Amino acid sequence: MKRFFHPMILSGLCALTLILLVWPLSPRVQADSSSDSLGHKVSKEVLQKVSSGHGSEQVRVIIQPIGMWDTALDATVEEAGGTNVRSFQNFRLRVVTISANAAVNLAARRDVAYVSLNREVRSLGHLSATTGADQVRVTSGTNANGFDGTGIGIAVVDSGIDNAHKAFLDRSNNVRIVYNQDFTGEGRIDDPYGHGTHVAALAAGNGRISNAQYVGVAPNANILNLRVLNSQGIGTTGGVLRALDWIATNRELYNIRVVNMSLGMPAIDSYRNDPVCRAVRRLVDSGIVVFAAAGNNGADANGDRLYGHIHSPGNEPSAITVGASNTFGTDSRSDDGVASFSSRGPTRSFSVDANGIVNYDNLVKPDLVAPGNKLIQAQAANNLLVNQNPALDAGVSPVDNRKMMYLSGSSMATPVAAGVAALMLQANPTLSPNLIKALMMYTAQPLAGFNMLEQGAGQVNAAGAVKLAELVRHDLTSTTAVGEPLLTTHDLPVQETTIGNHTFTWSRGIILNYTYAAGSDLITKYQGIYRIGGVLGDGIVTGDGVVSTDPTVLSDGIVTGDHILTSNGIITGDGIPFLAVANLIGGNLLDGQLVGNGIVTGDGIVTGDGIITGDFVAIAQSATMNGDESTTMAAEPDDGFDCVDY
Repeated sequence: MKRFFHPMILSGLCALTLILLVWPLSPRVQADSSSDSLGHKVSKEVLQKVSSGHGSEQVRVIIQPIGMWDTALDATVEEAGGTNVRSFQNFRLRVVTISANAAVNLAARRDVAYVSLNREVRSLGHLSATTGADQVRVTSGTNANGFDGTGIGIAVVDSGIDNAHKAFLDRSNNVRIVYNQDFTGEGRIDDPYGHGTHVAALAAGNGRISNAQYVGVAPNANILNLRVLNSQGIGTTGGVLRALDWIATNRELYNIRVVNMSLGMPAIDSYRNDPVCRAVRRLVDSGIVVFAAAGNNGADANGDRLYGHIHSPGNEPSAITVGASNTFGTDSRSDDGVASFSSRGPTRSFSVDANGIVNYDNLVKPDLVAPGNKLIQAQAANNLLVNQNPALDAGVSPVDNRKMMYLSGSSMATPVAAGVAALMLQANPTLSPNLIKALMMYTAQPLAGFNMLEQGAGQVNAAGAVKLAELVRHDLTSTTAVGEPLLTTHDLPVQETTIGNHTFTWSRGIILNYTYAAGSDLITKYQGIYRIGGVLGDGIVTGDGVVSTDPTVLSDGIVTGDHILTSNGIITGDGIPFLAVANLIGGNLLDGQLVGNGIVTGDGIVTGDGIITGDFVAIAQSATMNGDESTTMAAEPDDGFDCVDY
């Protein structure tokens, strides 16, 4: 089997796959006559193995030769019991599994410069780093220092999942996909289309491949594979409804706390009538948090901005609707922005009254954005997307169950946010869906220069959201009075996060149907809108465009706005007015109207009755065309070893 190596692998080798690298040696060499010289030729870890009576244990060591490595030294290593020898194109090194005793004996050779045990080097992936998930991650297989989604069930309603992919194993080699069911009628649970595997791995893929370069947000969460998109990536409303019905029935059995819906269809009917939206509301009312993709219709064929293309069920108020951000391939969040393709609000689903007048929902969506441009994650074996677009294969590995692929879209952003919710629920299982939504928005990073119809409250911040989740009281109930303490501490937490050496202030606000609310009381006092059975937009009384708070669900000290804002990158409420709330409430935001430098459109053209599709950037013909073209991430080749220290 062909091996793929890259110089950068040396900086990212997983500690638990202890690697021996050996400089080339000349063939005819003599052993050092004095063992006293070994102290400077062997690392102390190897010597301690021998001195402690564990010299027969197999280790992976790094052997550096003085001269060139040749076949005679290879023969010596083989005679000493060395196995799994690796070489590199650009380095005169060998990687060897061998006993500690044999490693010391090798160091005694005059042509060997140094023998060392491979030391721990943790290299975590771009996605987990830039979202802040690394900062709350469980490490070294324990739960003493953080969270990895353990025990939380994430239902992935998509095109199926490749159960054989390495990304879905736990640290004991058990498959974390705990349930599979097909709702397409094709009678299969794998992923011939290739969308669902990538989505599931973004939410909960492990870090086994390429030394955790592609670790998902919640890498030990349980996954439920509910296949509603067929081998062509197409499904029906009925299939989705059957899947959501199954979730409602089996949520307690599998502890399903999170549902990911990286799919959509044109939002025609008002959320009040749309059957999928109504089903989503039932799930949220039962305590399940539902994430829905915003869509990928943020620009027309000329690149001009469009407003009003939020997909169903992303138009449902109780869902957490996620748009896509662009990280430009850096861990730092100082250069992040909203991806050009990400759908913008407001929602344009509508109802028609008795007088024949069309009433648009006009809700402010999305709620949040998350990284969704050219993300690399698990590739289902022999899938249609890669077969039709070979450049989507990231070239990470030639082995089917270790392959990775590029995809862009709100489909990719949605499971990133869903994974964050799993971390929050592990930290505090008592959180309601509305409270999860509020905490994620409150801790989000406002992206400068983008308005609320593009980014909602801002970009997801896993580190901040989990930090707040841990502080929330566990004894909150539907009878808790509005204004009661929300946190277990009287001290307000520091409302900022540092990721990639960039410190940003939390948004300190939340999106409410037609406007926003801001103020520290949102996290220090219990609000009625956090209850099970409510909607985060409840409590806003509007008339003639004037917004006020309802004291039965919102306490004093919370400020609401009369404008949708363009953020200045600081906190919610400090931006520039973009659109008056009255324009949304009055229903006079017309199709074809110019808003900023974009056009408001409606989803009034039905392309298929009840047809849904996977919500990724469908125009992709190659990795460079898949998403914003200027920001292709370099793939990190896989060395074939499983990393379990993620």
